[in-house]
Amino acid sequence: MVAAGNDSVPEGWPPPPGGKGRSRGRGGGLPFDPKKLLWPILFLVLVLIAGVAFVTGEGGIIDVADTEVAILINYFTGGEELITTPGLVIFIPWLQQAYLFDKSPNEFVMEGSKDLSFNHVRELTVRAKDGSSFRFDTLTIQYQLIPSRTAVVLNDSGDADAFKRNWIRASARSILRDEFGKYSSEEIADPTSYELAVAAATDRLDTVLEVHGVDVTQVIIPRPKFDQVVEHAIEKRKNANQEVQRLGIELEKLTNVRERTLAHVERDKAEEYELVLGSLEAERITAEKEKIRTVKSADAQKIEDSNRGAATEQANLQHARALEEKARKDAEGLSARVAALEQRGEILVREKLAEKYAGIRFNIVPYRRDPSPIRIEHLGSGGPIPPAQPVRGTGGSIR
Repeated sequence: MVAAGNDSVPEGWPPPPGGKGRSRGRGGGLPFDPKKLLWPILFLVLVLIAGVAFVTGEGGIIDVADTEVAILINYFTGGEELITTPGLVIFIPWLQQAYLFDKSPNEFVMEGSKDLSFNHVRELTVRAKDGSSFRFDTLTIQYQLIPSRTAVVLNDSGDADAFKRNWIRASARSILRDEFGKYSSEEIADPTSYELAVAAATDRLDTVLEVHGVDVTQVIIPRPKFDQVVEHAIEKRKNANQEVQRLGIELEKLTNVRERTLAHVERDKAEEYELVLGSLEAERITAEKEKIRTVKSADAQKIEDSNRGAATEQANLQHARALEEKARKDAEGLSARVAALEQRGEILVREKLAEKYAGIRFNIVPYRRDPSPIRIEHLGSGGPIPPAQPVRGTGGSIR
């Protein structure tokens, strides 16, 4: 190519009129035609630019793998497009730009005495609240990119693996030290306190890193390691706790035996109680039946007595009526006799006296004077017959 300035014009160019100019080769002319090299040079330049563009990721084509996610930035409109489907993505170079991010699970490991990489750092040591120290041999934090927040990751951390180098390393050690440092060595040796610390540290890490588009999937924290003296004290306490647990188990067994025995006794008593209730219920039913039978019998007897009494009453009434009739008739007869006596008077009396005297037997005894004679008319009064007295003037007595 020929530059625009005069200093870059080749010597003898343009050629003088009527001649071909000066030549550096044989025969006085150029050894080649510059116009013939223009297109090859231009092609090489384009190939070089395309190669550089593809190497730098600005060639307009990227390949999104299964474990990757891409964010496509449009510099003209300022828009952002999230690409989660694997495959080729075509974009306009210099007007658009695509950034690839790893969305596969990653591990941040804390072990050893020095840092080996941004995902492998030295072990974690913690100062307990009682002044003692403990450490963790191998502590692993599993994390991964949140695909839906890839744009946030790009803005906060940058492209590629920048989010792996920044946020986990900056937050993990301080948060873990804070949460485990809330406990003493004796407390952190207790499984309950240890689990609480692990849960609290996991929640805080997840909360802090989620803001930056990173999701903490799991925190694997081993049992802490203590100094020899502390380890010995913890071991003794552990043995004591195990003995307490063993005694607690024995106590629970004895308690269970006691409860089973009480349950058997209560069951037997309940069975006896049910039997007694059954017997009482049977006796009650029998008593109810006997009561009903007695009431029925009493009712029947009452009805029978009532009927008998009614019959006796009717019979007595009939008899009373008959006696009344007989008495009335007797009274009527007596009234008739009284009336007859009133009519006949003395004659009837004499007839009765005659009838009375008809049954009298006379015994004649020698005469003797009766100091208390009885008149013969006295004999008709129905009184007692006095002893026989001698009849005067007859030489004897009537007896």
